[in-house]
Amino acid sequence: MKPRIFYTKPSITENDVRLVTDAARNGWGPRCYEFIERFENQFKDHLGVRHAIATSSCTGALHMGLAALGIGPGDEVIMADTNWIASAAPITYLGAKPVFVDILPDSWCIDPELAERAITPRTRAIIAVHLYGNLCQMDRLLEIGRRHNLPVIEDAAEAIGSRWHGQAAGSLGRFGSFSFHGTKTLTTGEGGMFVTNDTDLYERVLTLSNHGRARGQTKQFWPELVGFKYKMSNIQAALGCAQMERIEELIGRKREILAYYREHLGRLPGLSLNPEPPGTVNGAWMPTVVFAPETGITRERLMEAFKAENADARVFFHPLSSLPMFEEEPRNRHAWDIPSRAINLPSYHDLCEADLERIVGTIQSLLGRTDR
Repeated sequence: MKPRIFYTKPSITENDVRLVTDAARNGWGPRCYEFIERFENQFKDHLGVRHAIATSSCTGALHMGLAALGIGPGDEVIMADTNWIASAAPITYLGAKPVFVDILPDSWCIDPELAERAITPRTRAIIAVHLYGNLCQMDRLLEIGRRHNLPVIEDAAEAIGSRWHGQAAGSLGRFGSFSFHGTKTLTTGEGGMFVTNDTDLYERVLTLSNHGRARGQTKQFWPELVGFKYKMSNIQAALGCAQMERIEELIGRKREILAYYREHLGRLPGLSLNPEPPGTVNGAWMPTVVFAPETGITRERLMEAFKAENADARVFFHPLSSLPMFEEEPRNRHAWDIPSRAINLPSYHDLCEADLERIVGTIQSLLGRTDR
């Protein structure tokens, strides 16, 4: 049998192990927050933002940010129907309602026009999820937010390395959130980051992140409100620090892999890959192929072909409104249609050219092509 090709796994070096070992052995007492603070500083400098708070997950970062904006029961938050549930779940935690709109057929991100149409007197925010490293149309979304006095929030969990006209994904909205799950470009195992340029919002989230204890409070064990416990551990942050030392290398390798797929698949008729419009940089977290309906290639055929090649395949996100806990929105036709003829391609950092050739060959065979 051919060796297994995984769809994703982290890139871990001896330096990563060294810093984690240091945190495990010595990161206690006066050093218990050392790596957390260092990681936050490295990450905010990389993005070019004023503030960063390391969290236990991107979900936690979103939850606290939405709570700090005062979103609660009866409110509505607009977002794309194509997302992982982690983008919608924090809205429901606060008793608010996620309002799902359709995606654009080329970027698979939220359609700004439909987002504006969905605004009601109950709307409190718009969440822009940069899917698979693809960028939302931030100029249009921010302009809509300004006209309607609504914050635009960036879920940049999948967009480390993506840039919108010179600005890092996650740095443009009222706040941004990131994921460092083991599948992501940069990993801490689990974990996330809340980032913002809004100092008042940062202080509110900082208080919420520590059980409601405000910074500067001299009274021991004295919370001012009921907060959360979404802090990242010092050991996780040590891994993040080591990964940040080679962040450009990690992003660069992801972009190399997407470039390889573009070179060998991009000119084939009947398929499309992650876009990169002029003025943008795609961080290339998850290269994805969408097949045209006329090819007859389905998700099921793709999964079978990859299984036969002993390669992992990851399905395109199901529309959130198709899940049993939400109301169906079949009018979101792109969100409901595209997953049936799309697949995420393997893209971990250590893929070799032979692995990439096998993946390309599998796609070409499905299209009846044998050239490589």
